[in-house]
Amino acid sequence: MNRITDTVKHLIIINVIMFIGTMTIGGGQLFYDWFALYFPKNEAFQPWQIITHMFMHGGFTHLLFNMFALWMFGTAVEQVLGSKKFLFIYLSAGLGALLFQLGFYYFNYIPTFNELVNSGLTSEEIVRMVSSNQVTSQISDSQLANLKSIFPIYNASMVGASGCIMGVLAAFGMMNPEAKLMMIFLPIPIKAKYFIPGIILLDVVSALSGQSFFSPSNTAYMAHVGGAITGFLIMWYWKRNQFNQNRWD
Repeated sequence: MNRITDTVKHLIIINVIMFIGTMTIGGGQLFYDWFALYFPKNEAFQPWQIITHMFMHGGFTHLLFNMFALWMFGTAVEQVLGSKKFLFIYLSAGLGALLFQLGFYYFNYIPTFNELVNSGLTSEEIVRMVSSNQVTSQISDSQLANLKSIFPIYNASMVGASGCIMGVLAAFGMMNPEAKLMMIFLPIPIKAKYFIPGIILLDVVSALSGQSFFSPSNTAYMAHVGGAITGFLIMWYWKRNQFNQNRWD
């Protein structure tokens, strides 16, 4: 078994410290209010959440699975890339995950919000109703349906290192395409070159259909997709330029 690498170790320590802080300070809510990533239209959004949400977790099981994956795949990737390139992939994948998930939110939010405005509601009325979950008696059934559809987006929050880890997993798969991987709930060995694209495809289907396969129903599926694609593109670029200063292998 490979010894844990320095950057992976430090990332795990930071995540554990943030989790302990979440559980022990402010009744379990203060850290979440400060450091989880809220939908940018929500008044709870703050710029620093773009980074801090990557080190937050919603529960012990969430933390445990993510840190186990970080240790298992991150150590192997850091040993090949070195600490600087590994950290670059890790954080870039987290940002890619963020962009994909927020893009998916906005794609669903903006047309419905505009439809509500065109129906006669003001922007202030819409925000007040979706933020308080209280509607006026004068709204129509169609307006109510639209408000219900954007309510979970407006009040959405993101936490977790899953997007970062999906980028690391994509990097691992490109380095070790023949390595056999298994899911805990599907203990069948599958080569990485098939396993990782399959996971991404399931995330896309889950995001579009709302049907969860192996993840909790509140999973940010498009964040997984964005993290994996970002990790893949970075590794592809480094491999394509393997004979200059950007090489990785």
